Amino acid sequence: MFEPQTQPALQSPRDRFAETPFLVIWETTQACDLACQHCRACAQPKRDPQELDTAQALDLIRQVDEWGVPLFVLTGGDPLKRPDLMELIAECSRRRMTFALAPSVTPLVTQEKLKRLKDAGLHRISISLDGADAATHDAFRGVPGSFRDTLAVLRLIREAGIELQVNTSVGKQNAGQLHRIVDLIRPLGIELWSVFFLVPTGRATRDQMLNAPQVESALGFLYAQLEKGEFDIKTTEAPHFRRVILQKNGVKPEDLGEALKTHPKPGLLRSARGVNDGRGFVFVSHKGEVFPSGFLPVSGGRMGEKALREIYRESETFKTLRDSDQLKGKCGGCEYRYICGGSRARAYGMSGDLMAIDPLCAYQPPSRVG
Repeated sequence: MFEPQTQPALQSPRDRFAETPFLVIWETTQACDLACQHCRACAQPKRDPQELDTAQALDLIRQVDEWGVPLFVLTGGDPLKRPDLMELIAECSRRRMTFALAPSVTPLVTQEKLKRLKDAGLHRISISLDGADAATHDAFRGVPGSFRDTLAVLRLIREAGIELQVNTSVGKQNAGQLHRIVDLIRPLGIELWSVFFLVPTGRATRDQMLNAPQVESALGFLYAQLEKGEFDIKTTEAPHFRRVILQKNGVKPEDLGEALKTHPKPGLLRSARGVNDGRGFVFVSHKGEVFPSGFLPVSGGRMGEKALREIYRESETFKTLRDSDQLKGKCGGCEYRYICGGSRARAYGMSGDLMAIDPLCAYQPPSRVG
């Protein structure tokens, strides 16, 4: 997994991420030349004149670095649409930050551009692969030839000597292809497979999502793959993968801290540390709006009006999301609520309530409430 060498110590579930998040993601721009079905940003070809300028972007990088956030990701839209990207990458590198880039697969990704990025200090890129064949991936990404181009770009990144992460958005269109996607990415020697379970926001709709039993089946497949140790696997908007990991290893949630010290394969348990929307996770929009995640459109404040760390620590939205005892329904009565807590973005997208149940979790806790 793309993580710093020093992991944050396990503290009580209430305060583990109260002061500093594990991850900040910055939406560098909403400009993108793709038209993906699920796009959170509803990206458009042209840049928004209100997006953070270079000086504001450098200030954001400074704040993230001085705050001591372990991981910083530059995403979009397509960050390659920003003409100042090399300057921003160089600044992250100068500060010795642990950071990654998530570009779109378009003609902007060239061997020359990859060399320049590596020379500027970039050491990891994430690329989306959303199907095991052209028909599935191209339909999802909205551009014919995208599947072919994606496979070519994945090879170029490897040839450039840059660490590689593959992102896959899972829905009805490709859930049956996960094993074939693994067959495609295995020869690439990737570091991480990041699997996203759809949330109804942006262009994504409810009818694209799996149901709870289908998600549980997919998580079982992901765990079986994780056990093989070929590459690390994390989920986005499926925090119940942590519950699956602990169940498969016979570890109770209250014993996680000790298990990380004594388990013969502690890497299997590493994902189960409680990061969730607004809890260890911050998303900064292209305009500087600060959200609990890119899929949860409830703002905590705006850059320029308050410091990023102040928004994270003091915003009522963020504080509520970090208080797992405010969870409702079966999520509130679940023994895994401090390390899982369900997808808060999906709960909000489906019900309008930040603390409602995640409808795509099939688990029924013994102490079920409601």
